[in-house]
This record gives sequence, structure tokens and C-alpha cells, in this order.
Amino acid sequence: MGKTLFDKIWDAHVVKSIPDGPDVLYIDRHLIHEVTSPQAFSALKAKGTKVFRPEKTFATCDHNTPTHDQDKPIAEPSSAAAVEALARNTAENGISYFPLGDPANGIVHVMGPEQGIVLCGQTVVCGDSHTATHGAFGNIAFGIGTSEVEMVFATQCLMQNKPMQARITVDGTLADDVTPKDVILYIISRLGTGGCNGCFVEYAGEVFRNMSMEGRMTVCNMSIEMGAKGGVVAPDQTTVDYIRGRRFAPTGADFDVIAEKWLELRTDEDAVFDKEYHFDASDIRPMITYGTNPGMGMAVDGLIPSQAVGCDEGSFRKALAYMDLKSGEKLLGHKVDYVFLGSCTNGRIEDFRAFANAVKGCRKADDVVAWLVPGSKQVERLIEEEGLGNILRDAGFEIRQPGCSACLAMNDDKIPEGKYCVSTSNRNFEGRQGYGARTMLAGPLVAAAAALTGCVSLPK
Repeated sequence: MGKTLFDKIWDAHVVKSIPDGPDVLYIDRHLIHEVTSPQAFSALKAKGTKVFRPEKTFATCDHNTPTHDQDKPIAEPSSAAAVEALARNTAENGISYFPLGDPANGIVHVMGPEQGIVLCGQTVVCGDSHTATHGAFGNIAFGIGTSEVEMVFATQCLMQNKPMQARITVDGTLADDVTPKDVILYIISRLGTGGCNGCFVEYAGEVFRNMSMEGRMTVCNMSIEMGAKGGVVAPDQTTVDYIRGRRFAPTGADFDVIAEKWLELRTDEDAVFDKEYHFDASDIRPMITYGTNPGMGMAVDGLIPSQAVGCDEGSFRKALAYMDLKSGEKLLGHKVDYVFLGSCTNGRIEDFRAFANAVKGCRKADDVVAWLVPGSKQVERLIEEEGLGNILRDAGFEIRQPGCSACLAMNDDKIPEGKYCVSTSNRNFEGRQGYGARTMLAGPLVAAAAALTGCVSLPK
């Protein structure tokens, strides 16, 4: 029997197999930020040791950081303390750190690929659930807990049970107004939040082969929203072209040699998966969520259903009550108070290009508050270099400074209670964007349409 792409990467990283237990995996890249690393550093210090291989770890601050006045001290005391601790801990352990204002600073899952830190065929971990993003490069990438962060610090290894595997194939051609975010929201709406519980998902088929790297990152980013441990896409020429020339990537002949090996990383034809799913691209429409988990999604011009896959009746009713919506209603035309473009899901330059193109020559609705937050300093710079900043400002939008922002209520960017936000982030849980906030997940084109019209609208 053949091997999957996941099998090949996993097997190449097993340091030791424990009989009737987990495997000890070598970790190629460890990404850290200010939220989940302090406790691990403290535990390490208490044991009188330091990070074993600091050159394999890279740090940035993103969750607690403000998206304005980043040249000034952080006003919120606990956030300031977390960022200060990260600076101190990385300096003490010789870890590469990209602080606020650094040209490489940004959301951990945006700046890692941008800087060429994350390559192909690697194991990548971070104390953050959306580490699955990096599977877009043909990696085993997943989030870990704080005790596991300490384990990687101390040993550059991690004990893991090998998960089940699923393959999701999407063939056909997407409509022009359908984005990668719509693709993954559609898949999750069909499978539910538990559809791939405990699995690593390989994304296959024509749609993913034709998708840009940034689109693949968006898809892999949300793999965990259907219960998966991570997502992976086989490396191809698109992958190689994206990595070439980036700061931490190999160069010259070394790059050419390793790129050839990357292109050989693929699933064997006779490999068997624990689960297989197939979808047709022509069935996918611009999507939006109506409930309080990412599986509660629907076409923008559809009707709110009477049930959601994998959601019991009580939870379904509770979600609609929280959102103040009813089954059978349309979301099209529903008033929107806030629009958020950003996060590790949709804060990349392609997302800003799409949003800017959609609003060019128009004006933002007066009663909509729009937060446009680049995922990194590099994205922020490209926005201005490409003239997108002028287009957005002419349309009435403000571009904030990089950070996780309104993806989660861990900084100043919170949606007020009872207000509706069309958000390009990854989670719409109760209180995720602020106490009582009502989140509707969507892609950048649906977000742009909402910002212009002041209500849920189809992209034009």
C-alpha cells in the first residue's frame, strides 16, 4: 500500500516510536508569540536550562498588540507585560524576535511564510491553534499547548500520536466571485465542525492546484474549524515560486536542489485515507455564517436553514437567539455595523488587493465602522507601494497597523455588544470579537460589499 504525503513527512521526522504509545517527532520550525510562550519560558528557567536549538525558533508579537500608535508604549498593562516578557525571554535564549515596528513583524502565521521561515516537508508547531496555516506548503503544521511549547524548547522534539487522515477533493472551476475563504466555509458547512475530528486533511483536486499560495493558506488555516488537527496541500511549482528569494529561504544552487525534493512530495496513487470527501466547485457560492460556529454557513443569497450539520437542536436554537436571527430568513440586506478585513486567515496582500479592487471608485457606507488591518509590516508596505492605500482612503477607509486585531478580544479592537460584524477572520464563537458581539464570517469580497452598502450583500 502506498503512502500519503502526511505519512512521508511524519515517518521522516520520527526520532523514536514508543511501543503502544506516541511517536517522538523532531520539530523543524517552532513559532512563538507573546500569549502562549511566557509560562513555557518560566518553566524552562525554573529547571535551570535554556532553549536547546534557538535557531529553530522564531518569535513575533501579534495577539495583544494595538493596531495604532505602535511607536508608543502599549497602554494596556497586561498586554505591555506580555510583549516585554517576550522580548526579554527571546534575548536571554538567543531566539530571533521581530518586535513591533520591525519590517518582519506581523501575525505569526502571516510573517512566517513571508520571511521564508516555513519551507516544505517540515514539521511546524506553535502555541496557537491556527498553525495549520503552514500546511499550505506541504508541512505537518499544528497548534500545541503551553506544556508542549516547553517540551519543544527543551528538546526540539514532541511526543504525538499519529492521527487519522482525510482527503478533501474539489474539482471544477470556481465562479469569479468565489474566493478561497468561500471554499473552506462551504466545506465546513457541508461537513460540520466535527466532520474531520482528529484527522489531518489533505486538500486535493483542480481547485486547490489552481489556487495561489495565499489562498491555500486561508484554506489550511480553517482546517481546525471542522475538527481537524491540520491541513496540507502538496508542494508544486506555485509553492516553489512563492518561497524562492525570501529572507530565510535557501539560496542559489542549494535552493534548486531542495526545491526538486519538494516537488517529489506527494501522495502515492494507491494510498488509502480514513475519510474521503468530494465536492464540485460549481456548487460553491459566496458564503457567510449566520450562527456561532464556522459550520453554520450558507450562501449569501440563501435562506437561514432549520438545522446545521453536526449541531443539535438546542445548540442551533441558542446560536440563532444569540445572533437574533430566525430560520427561513434571508441574510441578504441585513444591517451590518462593522466590517473587519484582516487576521491570519485574510490579512495578506491578495486579500487587500481583492478588497481594494471591489471598492475602487465607491464610498464606504457612513454607518459602517471598517477596520482594515494588514497581517504584517510587509503587507502594510505593499499596500502603499501598489497604490492600494490611496484607493482605500479615497473610498473612505482607514488602514490600521498590523496585528491580530478584531479576530479575538485580546486587544483594543473589540466589536460592541449587540453589533453585527462581517469579519474575514476564522471564528464566530459567542464573545470571540467582544462581549455580545455578533460575528458573520465571510471572505474579502463579501466584506467589501457589506462595507459599501451597510448590509449583507453579494459581491459585484
